[in-house]
Amino acid sequence: QVQLVESGGGLVQAGGSLRLSCAASGIIFSINAMGWYRQAPGKQRELVATITSGGTTVYKDSVKGRFTISRDNAKSTVYLQMNSLEPEDTAVYYCNGIIRQRYSASASNYWGQGTQVTVSS
Repeated sequence: QVQLVESGGGLVQAGGSLRLSCAASGIIFSINAMGWYRQAPGKQRELVATITSGGTTVYKDSVKGRFTISRDNAKSTVYLQMNSLEPEDTAVYYCNGIIRQRYSASASNYWGQGTQVTVSS
């Protein structure tokens, strides 16, 4: 079975920075896109940023210029560097991966357990 394990959340003041990490483990054949989503209380889960295996990135408009997504394919890990954090960024952040297990004919969608990011004003 594939697991995504996140780390790096926490409490930070507005204007501060945090770096989230998400490592995929299991019997993995290939990893396609990986990304970060977030869900604030009372709101729907939303895309923050994604990155393909080739390095193409997509960002939510409100985080462009502040957040940077990257990945280390050798470590099956994706990162989210978050700078100039704002109270509106407060949410549970979830890692997502489109991953094909060895001996599987197709890729499936996997989620991490989530990590809390709280930005105080």
